[in-house]
Amino acid sequence: MNEERFKQQYKKAVDHMKTDDLMKKRVEQRLNTQRQQPKRQRKPLYIAASVVVAASIGLAAPSVWQQWNNPIGPETEVATNGTNTPNGSYDPVVIPKTELPVAKGKGAMADMMQLVVYQGNVYTQSATSLEGADALALRGEKLGTTTGGIDEFSKQDEYKELASNIGEADIYAVNGYGTDFRIMSYTEIDGQVYAQLFDKTNDMTISSGADLIGKLNIEGHITSAKWETFDSWNNGLQQMRPLSADKSLNNFISAIYEAKPIAPSPELQESLYSKEDRKMIYLTLEDKTQVSLFLFGEGLVRYGNVPAFLKVEQGAFQSFWNSLSE
Repeated sequence: MNEERFKQQYKKAVDHMKTDDLMKKRVEQRLNTQRQQPKRQRKPLYIAASVVVAASIGLAAPSVWQQWNNPIGPETEVATNGTNTPNGSYDPVVIPKTELPVAKGKGAMADMMQLVVYQGNVYTQSATSLEGADALALRGEKLGTTTGGIDEFSKQDEYKELASNIGEADIYAVNGYGTDFRIMSYTEIDGQVYAQLFDKTNDMTISSGADLIGKLNIEGHITSAKWETFDSWNNGLQQMRPLSADKSLNNFISAIYEAKPIAPSPELQESLYSKEDRKMIYLTLEDKTQVSLFLFGEGLVRYGNVPAFLKVEQGAFQSFWNSLSE
């Protein structure tokens, strides 16, 4: 299965985790949840971190039209794949700040994932899920209320503070997480709570796994875990298998924190997504959030749609991978 279909399937799985059938029926018309198309990067050693990609002549420069699909094009130079620098750290993967669109005309053909603009930054649908019943405990200070209307035809001046494509929803800080990384929407419909997390995974430098995974507050906070085969995930079977939250899992998470970042070149992605050598793990934390991580048989880990892979130390990865047996 290629990268595009993988991303479509992934998005469906995330949506399923976040909303039940009742929510979808009531809020479907207020949400504009689609997948995205790829766009080329502008500079060497950088990954174009956009939420949407334009497929018409009317748009100029990277904009918020990407990040869901392949984040780089065939002419992009990527960061060195984890070569140690003299001080012992890895060559970083740099994800520039998402740029707002500079549209000059109509006809842009692009799809979008859910997003919210907050303090001039674009926050996109998180790969961490949260049940509505657990949202109140995490709800922090109210930051405002979104306005809807953002779509692939929106002009730059429409990306105002708290503009979104999720309709009207109250936005809050998330207790335990900085607003520079995570915010949440919180809506009550007929007495039922629906909450969704949004992460800012652009305008960041990943020098090791800790720079990304560390933001999720995983280490030392796992209460339960489960895993799923690629076949189950790909076919929507949700055949979850128990995973002990024990020393083996903790050691693996520690290895992810120390992992070296790798920019997803077209060649690497073609190699990874042309095979089905993948497994998914789901980690429930003390705060009731559930983090989803994708594991690739080549020893790589990926969080959501962040345009970077994490190369885990081979021994630690293989030991954990082998423990996920059917």
